Amino acid sequence: MNPVVHKRHNDLSKLLWYLFKEGRDDDHTDAHLVAAWDGAGDLERLEPPRGLDGRRDVRRLAALLAQPLRAARNPPRLTVWHCSIRNPPEDRVLSDPTWAEIARQVMDATGLAPIGDPRAVRWIAVRHSPNHIHLAATLVRQDGYTAWGWQDMINARRRCYELELRYGLRRVGPMDRTGHRRPTGAEVNKAKRLGHTMPARDELRQRVRAAAAASGNEAEFFARLADVGVLVNPRHSVTQPGEITGYSVALPGNTTAAGTPVYFSGGRLARDLTLPRLRQRWAGPHGQATSHAPVRVSTQARIDALNAAAVAVRGAAAAIGQLAGTDPQAAVAVAQAASDTLTAIAAAIEPRRPGPVTAAAELFDHAAREPNGHVARATPRSWDLRSLSRLVHLMGRLSGDKDTSAMLVLLLELARLADTLESLRHAQQRVHQAEAARRAAESLRAAAVNTTGRLGSPPATVAADVTGLPADTPTIIRPVAESSTRDEPALRGR
Repeated sequence: MNPVVHKRHNDLSKLLWYLFKEGRDDDHTDAHLVAAWDGAGDLERLEPPRGLDGRRDVRRLAALLAQPLRAARNPPRLTVWHCSIRNPPEDRVLSDPTWAEIARQVMDATGLAPIGDPRAVRWIAVRHSPNHIHLAATLVRQDGYTAWGWQDMINARRRCYELELRYGLRRVGPMDRTGHRRPTGAEVNKAKRLGHTMPARDELRQRVRAAAAASGNEAEFFARLADVGVLVNPRHSVTQPGEITGYSVALPGNTTAAGTPVYFSGGRLARDLTLPRLRQRWAGPHGQATSHAPVRVSTQARIDALNAAAVAVRGAAAAIGQLAGTDPQAAVAVAQAASDTLTAIAAAIEPRRPGPVTAAAELFDHAAREPNGHVARATPRSWDLRSLSRLVHLMGRLSGDKDTSAMLVLLLELARLADTLESLRHAQQRVHQAEAARRAAESLRAAAVNTTGRLGSPPATVAADVTGLPADTPTIIRPVAESSTRDEPALRGR
């Protein structure tokens, strides 16, 4: 059950006309009221009548809903509230009385119309297809006071989660504040119009995250963004002009009508991409930062680094499982560092055209993210993982067959790590993140199958994983030094 609170506005008649129109969309088949505010009376008398042209006349209903606005003591600037609640196609079809109860529960959860409050706002619930309803309300109570509806989306999502359990529906999960900022409809349409594969906001988020994973401090970060063609605008402190307090980024081809670049701050891309959050990411266990100078490496050195990364990722999977119950923040630090490692690997394998590894990196990043963009304090193991991710990035594009063979082992270890993270998120009842981890594992295994196709027969030690046999088959790779475990239990490879 997925509630969506839409943007507030003032055009009540237009909204009602949309809710009651029929015949133009596949899901507008039988528009009718299923619930209304306390004291509204018989729903049949509230139903908008049909005019001679067959359209519903919503004027009387609009006047009734807007009546409290005329007595408002402190009216809001935007007075119309709109929420849609949709069930997945695989859910059973609910009856009108059930949808009516769901509507009353959601209005109660948002605080707009608490159950048993006769002076609450006026609202209606319209059902115009089997699997969803729309709620429409005016944001002035019948006693003249404004109903602000603070955190309405979060509260609606929480109540819907309870209703999913009550009615045996597919569990979508409560809102967990781990998602990144989505492109607006205008941004999506602009990308389509210009023939771009993705909106500018999404492309910038991917580039910024890759640059952050490959950097050890903000100077490296800004330099890497410039290297990949991103326009960077650092924001300086007003009180201390030499201090950088934030940044914004833009793509050269994404401009306004006047031809100026459209800039996005880090926080508008994702909560964990603000400069203060990035500084926390780059800080080591004792607050230190580091950097790597560009290096030229041999093929053998690249293979050694990939093998070291595979061992570190294997240890990270074990660490997450061991630390989840005793030190959750340390487990989160390892997961977030592993996300950076996967982001760097995706940039090395798919530098120009996003593929399954880039998709897996996006999904894994969501699965590893904490609410409100919180960045866990680094541990020695997470610090080692981040150092390896920077080293992988500095080695450049991975394309040779020997590189690819070592990469296959690493991809499968990352898939196992995603499986571990899925189990952790399920145990925490964070459904959205568990689903993201599961899909990340699927994408990584799809990338491994791709890699196998290019190489011919996979190495015997990893063939079982690629062909779908049990994923706990031991993987033999070149021995390298294990990551530091100064504050975590000793770990053994699988």
